[in-house]
Amino acid sequence: MGTVVALSGQVGGAKLADGLYRLRGRDLAVVVNTGDDFEHLGLAFSPDLDTVLYALAGVANPASGWEPAGETRALHSMLKSLGGPDRPILGDKSLAAPILRAHGLREDRSLTEITLEFCRHLGIEARVLPMSDERVRTHVLTAGGAVPFPEYFNELACDPPVLGFQYAGAEDARLTDAVLDVLHSNDLEAVVLGPCNPFHSIRPILEVNGMRQLLRKRGAPVIAVTPIVGGKALTGSAGKMMQELGREVSARSVAMEYYKLIDGFVIDAADEDQADGIRACGVQVVIAPTVMRGLEDRVGLAQTVLDFARAIRARRLQEA
Repeated sequence: MGTVVALSGQVGGAKLADGLYRLRGRDLAVVVNTGDDFEHLGLAFSPDLDTVLYALAGVANPASGWEPAGETRALHSMLKSLGGPDRPILGDKSLAAPILRAHGLREDRSLTEITLEFCRHLGIEARVLPMSDERVRTHVLTAGGAVPFPEYFNELACDPPVLGFQYAGAEDARLTDAVLDVLHSNDLEAVVLGPCNPFHSIRPILEVNGMRQLLRKRGAPVIAVTPIVGGKALTGSAGKMMQELGREVSARSVAMEYYKLIDGFVIDAADEDQADGIRACGVQVVIAPTVMRGLEDRVGLAQTVLDFARAIRARRLQEA
């Protein structure tokens, strides 16, 4: 067994990362989107990093995986009583990571170093890695101008129509040594793009200077999993964004967002009729259950992805 690298964000990406982790343990590295990071009340929030950490540590709330189980809101209620902001809604347990992260950053420690320390304390053997230690911010383009994603999500409730995206700082940001190390692993087995919003979860990672080129150069099978099932996003605003951007809300549209990057694409049985169209674009397809309602589903989908990557690698060797 070799090294598996997952690109991740949101709850869907964290669930698949958890499935991969249960199969591969320390041989898994999860490169996580930080384009949605933001500063609030002097604290440093990294929503996708924390979502992945909670999932892999087994402490995520089953109903809202972006926060720990047993979350309370006493502090947020008191903040409002003192005239503090209503949004974002802050959970008491969820504030621990932003507090420690802000403290670490003020001491000139890197985001990667801080995140790996969280992994150690939470007993996570896999490497959870920010996509970059440098500042990258996803902006949503609307009729009213460019809006940072946290503002679009928390304050505007994803209401303004989306005209496009900007990934501020990505062009000048560099991949961290930790990310480069895992992608240059001699035993790199597969790169997995999680079932996340392609525009604000996966795309920011791919836009970091050199990432796309490195994935192509390494030659390991790149497998993506659809976040769209039956013409709908399982969670989040991916479907709304696709529609407003003039794309068909479908698994095939997601596959085309990764055109010339991915070797394989996993779709749900509900979208089996789209398989031939995706294959016609030079992308291999596997049909499997992609809705992860429980642990068995996570592990099953993860095993499907790894088997798919192995089959692609074997076919390449046979053709060679």
